[in-house]
Amino acid sequence: MTRIDMARTNKLGYAAVIGMEAYASRAVEKRLYELIKLRASILNGCGFCVDMHATDGAKHGIPQRTLHAVGAWQHARNLFEPKELAALALTDAITKLGPDTVTDEIWDAAAEHFDDAQLGALVMAICTINVWNRIAISTQMEPPIDDKHPIV
Repeated sequence: MTRIDMARTNKLGYAAVIGMEAYASRAVEKRLYELIKLRASILNGCGFCVDMHATDGAKHGIPQRTLHAVGAWQHARNLFEPKELAALALTDAITKLGPDTVTDEIWDAAAEHFDDAQLGALVMAICTINVWNRIAISTQMEPPIDDKHPIV
């Protein structure tokens, strides 16, 4: 059970994150956005968000094999486009922040596929899903199971 409903208890802060989401979802192509949201959620161990983004990815036509491979994309490179591989590497680096994570090599590889505005949008998108993951994990959100969200 969720500890608190942030949309109710912290409306202004929650609205700010919704604003980030609105920007990022318009600025990054849908397939790529779903892949990076799924990847960051896997890295962060956010069950609620993994469920949501795997489900949303399937609804947006991403093949199941591709969705399943997001967890081990480095070993299933043939299931992704080169720009997706670059975005997944950038997602890993930004999500696992540390002294040697967002290296020039990773950044330059992404820059081969995306211009500065697109790179900025990717950074915002990756940061946004990391915020959502932290909200969902800290408040103990769980994937819904009901008529609208059945286990099939």
